Amino acid sequence: MKAIWAVGAASVALAGCATTQGIDGQAQAVPVAAPVAPEQTASVDASAIAEAEDIGALFEAYDAASLELSPISKAYRGIRDEDYGEWGDFSEAADRQSFELLQFTAEQMRGKFDVDALPEQDALSYRLFEAVEQRRASLFPFREYGYIFDQMNGAQSQLPAFLINIHRITNVSDARAYISRIEGIGPGIGELVSQSRERAGNGVMPPDWVYPYVISDVENLLSAGLDNAILADFAEKVGKLEIDDAAKSGLIADSVAVWETSAQPAYEGLLAEMKRQQAIAPTDDGVWRFPEGAAYYEALLANYTTTDLTADQIHELGLENVARIHGEMRAIMAQVGFEGSLQDFFQFTRNDDRFFYTTREDYLADANAVLRKMEARLPEYFGKLPKAPMVIKPVEAFREKSAGKAFYQSPAPDGSRPGTYYVNLYNLRDMSKNELEALAYHEGSPGHHLQRALQTEMGDLPPFRRFGGVTAYTEGWGLYSEELPKEMGFYTDPYSDFGRLGMELWRAARLVVDTGLHHKRWTREEAIEYLTVNTPNPDGDIRKAIERYIVYPGQATAYMIGKLKIMEVREKAREELGDRFDIRAFHDVILTSGPVPLSIMEENVDAWVASVKAG
Repeated sequence: MKAIWAVGAASVALAGCATTQGIDGQAQAVPVAAPVAPEQTASVDASAIAEAEDIGALFEAYDAASLELSPISKAYRGIRDEDYGEWGDFSEAADRQSFELLQFTAEQMRGKFDVDALPEQDALSYRLFEAVEQRRASLFPFREYGYIFDQMNGAQSQLPAFLINIHRITNVSDARAYISRIEGIGPGIGELVSQSRERAGNGVMPPDWVYPYVISDVENLLSAGLDNAILADFAEKVGKLEIDDAAKSGLIADSVAVWETSAQPAYEGLLAEMKRQQAIAPTDDGVWRFPEGAAYYEALLANYTTTDLTADQIHELGLENVARIHGEMRAIMAQVGFEGSLQDFFQFTRNDDRFFYTTREDYLADANAVLRKMEARLPEYFGKLPKAPMVIKPVEAFREKSAGKAFYQSPAPDGSRPGTYYVNLYNLRDMSKNELEALAYHEGSPGHHLQRALQTEMGDLPPFRRFGGVTAYTEGWGLYSEELPKEMGFYTDPYSDFGRLGMELWRAARLVVDTGLHHKRWTREEAIEYLTVNTPNPDGDIRKAIERYIVYPGQATAYMIGKLKIMEVREKAREELGDRFDIRAFHDVILTSGPVPLSIMEENVDAWVASVKAG
């Protein structure tokens, strides 16, 4: 049997599977198709999938076919080939064809292999691939409910970020590929604008307050003229090539030419469309306003949490944990001798100058110092550690106003790019000293860097497990990684420990406000008021967070639900094993499977416990 899809050169994620959600949800893990001229199409031959005789070969064939659809995913993995200058196809047809490729592969897998007869790791891969297909199938009917442009997602910021952070230039060919991608921005954004206009006509638009953020990102690029972030990055990279000055000048001139003839007019068209939509945008915030909004939100919760918890159950879980953490915070208040209510303490830590940096350099220096101390202690708690290094970088100026608080980007598998912890230092009053330690642990080690780099380096796992993600697992691990250092003896400053609790409280409150907005029909102002009363976060932090949850429904619920499950299975294992419980072995069990649904994570821990008991 031979299956062929005529698809554009890429229909997979701009962010692909190479990155993950950050502490403040920079949209790195959710697929965002990459734009390109619709006429740039290719045929993907799926015969290798159909002909695969073992399950490992089937997964490798699927990965190869998926990469042929996605030059961008190749670039994230460090692959530079004949597609290096392309973006790919951002059409809705390409999205459907990519989904059909996933379905076809799952059907071949089910038809050829008996999961009960497979070796342990292959059986797990079978179940995980089936779960991937089922989760995507559950959301596919709602694919036109997503916002194409908002303050968290969209080509207005993601395409420049990709060129600056991912597209490497080591020779003239790479430079020509960069120029080709600048030229491809024009038709790509044109396709995206067309889809956005069509969805707006069907009533699918973000709330009116979103548009100034998108407009600001676009205007930042356009107002910079030929000094914009893309052309400046290109000139800097070309300047480092070992070629003569005339050749450099020629390349730079070509980049300016395609910017002026393709990219700039496309951005101008996007700006006009965003201003048109702003005038007619809705004022209601939750996705309940869509025709199938309740079913959409239910599917999102199931996808992000990998549970069957209802919106009401998640809301109540949030309220319970908010109350628990408030109690632990009152103990910190007593420790530091603060007199007043918990809300008074929130105001104190939210506004007192002692809790904030005055320079970006000081913030970055302290964050690096915290992670160096942690790195020295990791072997005491982890058997397996990643080889890839990590760097901390501030979010680039062109997108820092709209970007999330912090996020992490995985290293390239070939070692050509380190793991990167991005921290948004646009407003230092939104980045409390109290939170620095927990934030660094979440995004760096033992959090996202340790987990994601290890995952990337697991060459014996199928590619979809090495480069894929499960939000509840990944973000649950990130939140667990904030608490683990407390047990390791860190957070010696009570205010830093208060910051840790504040960040856990933030995730508990997310359960309340996310379901409040999208299920209970809260307004943005009601959700902001809830966080203002119940958390110590600065006003700007609160507003940006609520605005994120509105355009990114359901995702924020995964953190606390994932963390609670990790703690639950750990304490269950500790109770059952007693003196035989080994924290290093437990962490290896969690991490060496790669991302898995929470139910499968629990099964893996149960199996480990049984094996230890059996000697």
